[in-house]
Amino acid sequence: MEFIGKIIAVLPLKKGIGKTSGNEWQAQEYVIEDSASGQYPRRMCFEVFGADRIAQFNIQQGQELKVSFDIDANQWQDRWFNRIRAWKVEPAMSAAASPAGAPVPPPAPTAAPDFLAGDSKDDLPF
Repeated sequence: MEFIGKIIAVLPLKKGIGKTSGNEWQAQEYVIEDSASGQYPRRMCFEVFGADRIAQFNIQQGQELKVSFDIDANQWQDRWFNRIRAWKVEPAMSAAASPAGAPVPPPAPTAAPDFLAGDSKDDLPF
């Protein structure tokens, strides 16, 4: 799944130690807003897991991004919680750009063609 929008909030970094593995982990949450929705913009809070991905994506407030993510649910004390985890983040402009080698459309005409000017009499029966 994908979401394109502007980062409106960068939430505090979360750190911890895995109970079973003993390894350190990091997670960062961000809020993105779809400005194309008009009067009632859609918002989504997503997570980037792992110090390497947090550094790789380097997400800053105000950036226009395309976020590719997966949704999963976890159960804790008889309650269910959704987790939206980003696996790819790229600038929104590069996502909308056409791929290299794509055909270029011909330029638009700059002047009206000759057949539009002239006779007021129309030869067409309709």
